[in-house]
Amino acid sequence: MRADYADFDFIIQPGWNNSSPEHWQSHWQQRLGAHRVDNQEWNLPRLEDWRAGLDRAVDACRRPAVVIAHSLGCITVAHYAQRHPHKLAGALLVAPADVERARAPAALLPFAPLPQQPLPFAARIVASGTDPFCRPLRSARIASLWQAPLAWLLDAGHISVASGHRQWPDGLAELNALLDGLRARESGGVRIRNA
Repeated sequence: MRADYADFDFIIQPGWNNSSPEHWQSHWQQRLGAHRVDNQEWNLPRLEDWRAGLDRAVDACRRPAVVIAHSLGCITVAHYAQRHPHKLAGALLVAPADVERARAPAALLPFAPLPQQPLPFAARIVASGTDPFCRPLRSARIASLWQAPLAWLLDAGHISVASGHRQWPDGLAELNALLDGLRARESGGVRIRNA
């Protein structure tokens, strides 16, 4: 494990229905000693509850907070950033769900519309060219709106257990790239802090 992992507190923000024990987020939670957001309702998500759950997790951090989000969790982070632009150091956003897509489940509609402002902290997006919940053009649009670098995985589905992403050690390279970016910002005079 990288030495600079100890410089951050990591938060796991799952998506709709939470992440199962086999999911890469659960494996990373153990590996990184991360905190998992404790939402009141995973199956019938409400934006205010999810935003409040993330805020509680951030407030519990003692070091700069880096969120590792999946699917609907990515949209939660973007909504959170509009209310709390200075509380996160960074975010790794994996397979953001397109809550505006045609025939999106009704449970996701409270998270629409997608936030369109640039994220006020360092972020990276990882998307799949075969994600059934966010088509490539939409993933590219989200990355453009949020002004976050976009890394593509080929034929990776929703980057979940169903697509074979359990421990997903290769994904840690994206987390490492995010942390390298945070280090570069800090050395360039941008201070990383929780507010």
